[in-house]
Amino acid sequence: MLLYSETFGSKANANQPTLVFLHGLLGNGHDWRYVIGQLAATQQCITIDLPGHGLSAFVDAEMTTAAKEGGFDAFHQALNATLIHRGVSDYVLIGYSMGARLAMYHACALAADLSSSSNGPRLIKVLLEGGHFGLPSAEREPRYQHDQRWAARFAQQPLIDVLQDWYQQSVFTSLTTAQRQALVTKRSDNLGAGIAKMMLATSLAKQPQLLPQLQQLSVPVHYLCGEHDTKFRDLAAACGLAVTVIDNAGHNIHIEQPVAFTTALLAFLG
Repeated sequence: MLLYSETFGSKANANQPTLVFLHGLLGNGHDWRYVIGQLAATQQCITIDLPGHGLSAFVDAEMTTAAKEGGFDAFHQALNATLIHRGVSDYVLIGYSMGARLAMYHACALAADLSSSSNGPRLIKVLLEGGHFGLPSAEREPRYQHDQRWAARFAQQPLIDVLQDWYQQSVFTSLTTAQRQALVTKRSDNLGAGIAKMMLATSLAKQPQLLPQLQQLSVPVHYLCGEHDTKFRDLAAACGLAVTVIDNAGHNIHIEQPVAFTTALLAFLG
């Protein structure tokens, strides 16, 4: 299974890794355009449209499996196939929110897969923006019920009505009224059924607790969170990973503060 992807920019030298970007729920590869605009002169960048999103809107069959980690593992395999198809050798994986959770899983799955080919794409570093590390067992069923309610709304109700409520959630409190409305307008071109399927397939309730594995990875992992993103600042403070807090930003740093995001990314790349 291949995911829709686009390549931008070129490497300043042949030894540079490719930068691979994973967006969040309701987004698509275009969400990274402000960041990539600052990078394309010296970096090769690939954006991936996640299943059910953008031009991967109909790539969802394997993501709806009832297996415990089906959506995560299916994405892991699809990302590998897409990077091979694109001829990627070394890469840095950059993920936001849901994309960060998928990036975590991918990195941990690669580390655990002793049979992976040494000739395949090689993960060099991981940058996580506002991603959750996983829930305790006792919190998973309530979370899945929560996600099922939202998924039902996305699948059955007019998308613009659902989005009006979606962006009232506490994680988006840093947004102004104008910013919320802009997001509602921007995200209204999604297909609600595809969003619903991906939401359930990669629910936080189905995600393993990945922090212990992340802490043991041999590749560098860096975590970014916004100054005003209280929930994820608390997670970051307790994670034991390298963390950068971006000033004057909420949950979506790369949109709210793209220059600061790019500066932090370049510092991580070294």
